[in-house]
Amino acid sequence: MFKLFKDWYTRKFSDPHAVTLVVILTCIALFIAFFSSLLMPVFVAIALAFLLDLPVNKLRQHSISRLSATIVVVATFLGFSLLAVLGLMPIIWKQSSNLLQEVPHMISQGQDYLLTLPEKYPDFVDVTQIKTFIAMVNNNLLEWGQVALKASLNSISDIVALMVYLILVPLMVFFFLKDKTELMNNITHFLPKERRMAIKVSQEMNQQILNYIRGKVIEIIIVGTSTTIAFMLLDLQYSLLLGVLVGLSVLVPYVGATVVTIPVLLVALFQFGLSSEFGYVMLAYGIIQAIDGNVIVPLLFSEAVNLHPVIIIIAVIFFGGLWGFWGVFFAIPLATLVKAVINAWPSIPELDSENKSEAQV
Repeated sequence: MFKLFKDWYTRKFSDPHAVTLVVILTCIALFIAFFSSLLMPVFVAIALAFLLDLPVNKLRQHSISRLSATIVVVATFLGFSLLAVLGLMPIIWKQSSNLLQEVPHMISQGQDYLLTLPEKYPDFVDVTQIKTFIAMVNNNLLEWGQVALKASLNSISDIVALMVYLILVPLMVFFFLKDKTELMNNITHFLPKERRMAIKVSQEMNQQILNYIRGKVIEIIIVGTSTTIAFMLLDLQYSLLLGVLVGLSVLVPYVGATVVTIPVLLVALFQFGLSSEFGYVMLAYGIIQAIDGNVIVPLLFSEAVNLHPVIIIIAVIFFGGLWGFWGVFFAIPLATLVKAVINAWPSIPELDSENKSEAQV
């Protein structure tokens, strides 16, 4: 037994570069696990810096200094973001308030409809079952209301933190972009000399994370905009709010689309009933989801995502449980990181060939 373990250890950990990679990944994972809540604005800034690094590099190709390119890109991004917030947030806020006010009426309508089922289908549905189900729903709604009340009481401190983040995040994005080379050199300076494998994996992941973040932003815009337009054309209430929710749902692969289907279905059902209009809304929504899954995602993530759907779902559950929202958002890149580490891990023949080449040099 001991010999088997020794042979396995020799095969997997005889290369100092592999040990360095394990130590680096372990330190990063522990650091994020303990300080993820405190580092939220840093993660946001890093994600935005990844997104804006491409236009900065494009401007630098036209003999523009990195400082000037960073100022132009960050200012343009902040300007468009401010216009989008000022234009969309009032409408989304109003639709959210109206929907919350309409929820009690929707619940009452749903309960009245459920109470008619025993008359229509006496062989399948019993009055006692319906009343038990309604009581259970009411109890759950009461618990959710208490949770929402506690969350609203804590929202004052969250608003103050958000105001601080709105100042800190753009500043960090600016300095991440302006001093990218200097920051990377400083980080590399603290790494051990035996870091060949770590550099190989980091270079691969750097490009994949960049493709993933850029692809997700494009996917959110396409799915959210097309859904909003479709719902508006079909005269569905709260179309902008639902369109934004559908767009943001792509952040969580598979699970997000399933969850956001519930409010879309309920709003359409209570507005149109079981009519042809309801069918048109759900058909349009289904077509958009099908196009997203079969056309948009393969086009945007053909290089960044080469994972089985089961692996993606497991990654969402695992990393989401570890690191919350950011674990969910980066579930696919993190799963790809695990795959890249496994593929890059040296075997005994590889180590022998590398040692021979180093000896010849």
